[in-house]
Amino acid sequence: MAWNYKPGVPIYQQIVSIMKAGIASGTYPAGSRVPTVREMALEAGVNPNTMQRAFAEMEREGYFYSVRTSGRYVTEDTEKLKDLRKSLSQAHIGELFRQLRGLGMKDEEILTAVREWTETEGREPAAGRKE
Repeated sequence: MAWNYKPGVPIYQQIVSIMKAGIASGTYPAGSRVPTVREMALEAGVNPNTMQRAFAEMEREGYFYSVRTSGRYVTEDTEKLKDLRKSLSQAHIGELFRQLRGLGMKDEEILTAVREWTETEGREPAAGRKE
């Protein structure tokens, strides 16, 4: 997982965003055990207190839950995970539109470009099938 931090945004908030993306993408599957605070802090190159703050936020938001003797786990709430994917996708779509509008494109031009992209480069062959 890439741990690239941007200036001007608290690192723990950036970690929360990275972890949410990891959950949405399946890097951290529903019900899976999350590495310990120390393990994650070492991997991310941050102070364990910073990672603890990010973990606490993930728990507060309901993406992690703790089991007293065995650690933290990713939620198994399918609705919560579905909502997370939807909110992240909406944010990415919004950013795409803002950038392309900044290039002078109209919404219809953007939608046409997206359709064209999905019909050519955006296609991925089905698993096990060669095209």
